[in-house]
Amino acid sequence: MSVWPLASPPLVASSAVISPARSPAQLELCAGFLPLLEHSGLQELFVGFLWATPFQDRPRGCNPPKTCPHPCPEKAFEPYLEILEVYSTKAKNYVNGHCTKYEPWQLIAWSVVWTLLIVWGYEFVFQPESKYAVSSVKTDSSKRFRNEPGCIPVKLSLRIQIQDKLNKTKDDISKNMSFLKVDKEYVKALPSQGLSSSAVLEKLKEYSSMDAFWQEGRASGTVYSGEEKLTELLVKAYGDFAWSNPLHPDIFPGLRKIEAEIVRIACSLFNGGPDSCGCVTSGGTESILMACKAYRDLAFEKGIKTPEIVAPQSAHAAFNKAASYFGMKIVRVPLTKMMEVDVRAMRRAISRNTAMLVCSTPQFPHGVIDPVPEVAKLAVKYKIPLHVDACLGGFLIVFMEKAGYPLEHPFDFRVKGVTSISADTHKYGYAPKGSSLVLYSDKKYRNYQFFVDTDWQGGIYASPTIAGSRPGGISAACWAALMHFGENGYVEATKQIIKTARFLKSDIHFCITLLHARKRVAIQFLKDIRESVTQIMKNPKAKTTGMGAIYGMAQTTVDRNMVAELSSVFLDSLYSTDTVTQGSQMNGSPKPR
Repeated sequence: MSVWPLASPPLVASSAVISPARSPAQLELCAGFLPLLEHSGLQELFVGFLWATPFQDRPRGCNPPKTCPHPCPEKAFEPYLEILEVYSTKAKNYVNGHCTKYEPWQLIAWSVVWTLLIVWGYEFVFQPESKYAVSSVKTDSSKRFRNEPGCIPVKLSLRIQIQDKLNKTKDDISKNMSFLKVDKEYVKALPSQGLSSSAVLEKLKEYSSMDAFWQEGRASGTVYSGEEKLTELLVKAYGDFAWSNPLHPDIFPGLRKIEAEIVRIACSLFNGGPDSCGCVTSGGTESILMACKAYRDLAFEKGIKTPEIVAPQSAHAAFNKAASYFGMKIVRVPLTKMMEVDVRAMRRAISRNTAMLVCSTPQFPHGVIDPVPEVAKLAVKYKIPLHVDACLGGFLIVFMEKAGYPLEHPFDFRVKGVTSISADTHKYGYAPKGSSLVLYSDKKYRNYQFFVDTDWQGGIYASPTIAGSRPGGISAACWAALMHFGENGYVEATKQIIKTARFLKSDIHFCITLLHARKRVAIQFLKDIRESVTQIMKNPKAKTTGMGAIYGMAQTTVDRNMVAELSSVFLDSLYSTDTVTQGSQMNGSPKPR
């Protein structure tokens, strides 16, 4: 069968073409290929290529024979073009011949249908949430390996062994959780007769006695003050507004005033202008979610179908949660050796789908503040919103300059390009848990955060944040904490915290709070560390248990799907009312499928 299904070119190569003056390598090559070329119709193409290609042993100044149809190198590709033209003509005639039986409207309709199907298929396969995407395939591969016999040829005994090990790990986690070790039975039903106030309080006192010794400062972060007088004030403030709800400002106008004042105070602390604004939320995660929701809707308005969050690898996991909740894509940017976001890498990560940039002040894993001014320049250049996550240290770093510890670079609304900030009042603002803020440089951004339904049968439903009804007592207690401390109180607290933090060794990862600034807490902490290190060195191969096992597992287990599955056991245990015994197995024995 001929190599080319076309007629041979009119010009042929013969032995006369191969001049005796040519090199031995050329003569040998041509002699071997000429028989094949005569049957395939490639004589002309081969000879042209031969003389266009230099040989190492070709004599200097030796020109191709005059009988060669392609004596010049620049004409060596002419045969290819001629062949391409012939093929394209045949393809065109073939298509036209088969389309004669269709009417023009049919051709147009089929073209539209196939185009839409191809576009839909591409978006379906490559969308971030698609199970066919590369990341999803990697995530699901181990689960299929363990659970689907038909997917991968794995022996049944091996699958049972893997599942058995997994269940044993789950049970070990459940048994080693200190908060599950409750001697008394759980209350699983309402009492037939209601308890008196004193009996209820006595029962609650019993529950509070189960708490760890956080009052002694033996916790990283978690409790940021715990001062007795402040606790009494917050309890009283909450009690006065226990039945209030910000969802009904017409019924609780005082609560509306409280939240408006909290937001305005925060805007002033973070150097916002007259157009700056914000909302009270339930925590740092919701504050981050709200900012992402606002920028997602803004991106939708710009015509971006799959908005992207460009954030450092060290940014809070709430940005991943936002991407999961709101159908966004998160692009993680690597860090420098100083554990700051790599600004050059962030610039390369920006695309036409980028909806927002992210910086942390500071980030949780290392306590490092990202270079906000440098990232803000990117935000201004590419006209992209920049969110600064100050949930962890926001109400600490705003007072550091007045406390005598100025930061190297500004991080708030003074920096051109910063469009939003999240900050937790329930951390270094010393408000009770459930209180945070999301702030914007301009109201035009906050409007995208709001949810409004004008067509609900119950009337117009408008909500500024995720929750509808919210506890007004939390906002009242937050306002009370702000008023109680005042600027001088926060500055003094900042001094004590920074002083304590610098007392500890720089290589100890610990979240210093006002609780740790108490007398001898830091000294006792270092003593405990020395004792712990000594105990570890005596038995370095001892297995980690409790919460340490979960944190360590996340770093040592390659299969991220398995890490997520085991972490779900921890979350399930939070709502368990079963008494954990030594012989019990929460997850059952593995069953072959």
